[in-house]
Amino acid sequence: MDASDPATTATPFAVTVSRPERLFPKLTPAQLARTAAHGRRRETTRGELLVDVADRIVPCFVVVAGEIQALQVSDGAETLIVSHGPGSFSGEANLIAGRPSMARLRVSEPGEVIELARDQLLTLVQTDAELSEILMRAFILRRLELIARDVGGVVVIGSTYNAATLRIREFLTRNGHPFHFIDLDRDADAQELLDRFHVGVADVPVLICGIETVLRNPTNA
Repeated sequence: MDASDPATTATPFAVTVSRPERLFPKLTPAQLARTAAHGRRRETTRGELLVDVADRIVPCFVVVAGEIQALQVSDGAETLIVSHGPGSFSGEANLIAGRPSMARLRVSEPGEVIELARDQLLTLVQTDAELSEILMRAFILRRLELIARDVGGVVVIGSTYNAATLRIREFLTRNGHPFHFIDLDRDADAQELLDRFHVGVADVPVLICGIETVLRNPTNA
C-alpha cells in the first residue's frame, strides 16, 4: 500500500475511541510466550491477505513483529479500522462465536505472527484466566464500537413504517450484528436506485451483505 491508498490515509476509529488501551491492548513478552504455546508462529510477507470479508474460517493473529491492518470494505474501497503492531491481536466477538469475518486483514509490514485457530483460541481463554480477561474485554468492546459506528458489512435498505424492515433491524440488533440503515422515507436517492433495479414494495427490505450478497426481504433464517 502506498500513501495514496485510502486505507492508509483515512483516520482509523482506533485513534478516536476512548480508552484505546482496553480495545487494543498489547500483550507482554510473558503473555506472548503463553499464547504461542497454543498456536503456531509463522512469518508474514507484505501484502499477504490473512482474512477476507465473509471468510468462515477466521484465525486470531497475534503480532510478534511487523504490522497487520484491519480494513472495512465497502464498494470495493478499503477503510482502515486499526493497525495491529507488536503485541496486538486481531479479532472481535465474531471470532469467538464462529461467525464469518466482517473485515479484511492484510499484512502492511512483514514480520511474524502467532496464528491461533478458533479451537486453539477457545482453549487458551479456558485455561489462562489473565489472557481470557484481556481477550474477552477487547472482543466485546470492539464489537460495541463497531455497532456504534455502523461498521459491519451489512446495509439494510427499507422503511421505518415497513414491518419486515423493523423485523430485520430487530433481528440484527438482538444478535449484536452491526449494520447501517438507509431509510427510504428520508433518502430519495436510495428509493430512485431501487426503482431503477425494479425493486418493489414486496422486496423491501433489501440487505447488502459483505461484498457479494444481496437479499430481498429475507426471512430471519
